[in-house]
Amino acid sequence: MKITGYVRPDGSVGYRNHIAILPSVSCANDVALRMGRMYPNVLVLAHRQGCGQLGNDKDQAARTLVGLGKNPNIAGVLVVGMGCESITAQYLADEISKTKKMVKTLVVLDKGGLTAALPKGAKALDLMLRQASQTKRIPFDLKRLTLGIKCGLTDTTSGITSNPATGIAADMVIESGGTVIFGETPEIIGAEHILAKRAASRDVKERLYRAVNDCEERVKASGMDIRGANPAPGNIAGGITTIEEKSLGAIKKGGRKPLQGVLSYGEIPKRKGLFFMDGPGRTPEALTGLSATGAQIIIFSTGGGSPAGTLISPVIKVTGNPHTAQQLGGHIDVDISSILRGEETVEKAGGRIFKELLNVASGKATKAETFGYGMISIWNIGPHM
Repeated sequence: MKITGYVRPDGSVGYRNHIAILPSVSCANDVALRMGRMYPNVLVLAHRQGCGQLGNDKDQAARTLVGLGKNPNIAGVLVVGMGCESITAQYLADEISKTKKMVKTLVVLDKGGLTAALPKGAKALDLMLRQASQTKRIPFDLKRLTLGIKCGLTDTTSGITSNPATGIAADMVIESGGTVIFGETPEIIGAEHILAKRAASRDVKERLYRAVNDCEERVKASGMDIRGANPAPGNIAGGITTIEEKSLGAIKKGGRKPLQGVLSYGEIPKRKGLFFMDGPGRTPEALTGLSATGAQIIIFSTGGGSPAGTLISPVIKVTGNPHTAQQLGGHIDVDISSILRGEETVEKAGGRIFKELLNVASGKATKAETFGYGMISIWNIGPHM
């Protein structure tokens, strides 16, 4: 089975051909955004991290920023720094350069400030855009596809239609030699023992339980009860009654294959198969983490019709809720509400989702891409100084 994409110097394959501006620190966002207005076809990966962070939190932010730059959908990166931050532009550029893709740095305080930096940045972007435009799509099999899986605005239809059908598509990717990553640690609480039965080893099982335990301990340390935020008000309005009920539906989006590993947030897997990424359920951070793992495409199953997207990875929206499909059809890529009407099996709907994945990989724009939905928001696990 073939899809078309852009081969990168390290042998990875992008299904989009973006040039990106990556600030190393939030203080460089303004410079990056100004250059983005000059080049509207360039991605500006503005974010809030890069300085004043400690220990694991700093390491996680750095790992995520590197992963975003390494994502195969990006052909070249201009890393913009201020020159005084803790996660430096040079560090990010050196790590991203290990992929052998085009990487340039621009350090504002070393270039004479904003007015001097802009033309230097423009020169680098001009060069990268010209080189990227010469790259042509060629056929590939699915072995170099990494698929991210997310669910959001869950309702009563999610666990019986869109999540299990998405799981069917995920299984098909793995059967074709690809990799699938799903996550959202708060979304598996109460069902982690069921997911753990699919762990490929004792170590994977222990890491899964540890991720859930750490999540609950962070909430307890805040003096709050996780059940005050999960299920969320939108979930409750959609008919979800307990965190366990929500989790039983959420784990279905990962399909039925053995769980090969548990990744840290934004960690790139080192082998093929199914992986769980430890991370939040909140959509912007979850999607950003998946893009940082190298996921070139993301399937997002939704009951209520969340319109969110990412800047780097096309997001395919799937719903099994007939009301959502009708009222928010402009945001939905695959309507599988036919399952509830008895017109289609979950397996057949999963096949349709898989077919849409192939089309998107070969260049078809998703609804979120067409609307320009997307932001970068990195999961923050510690205090800022």
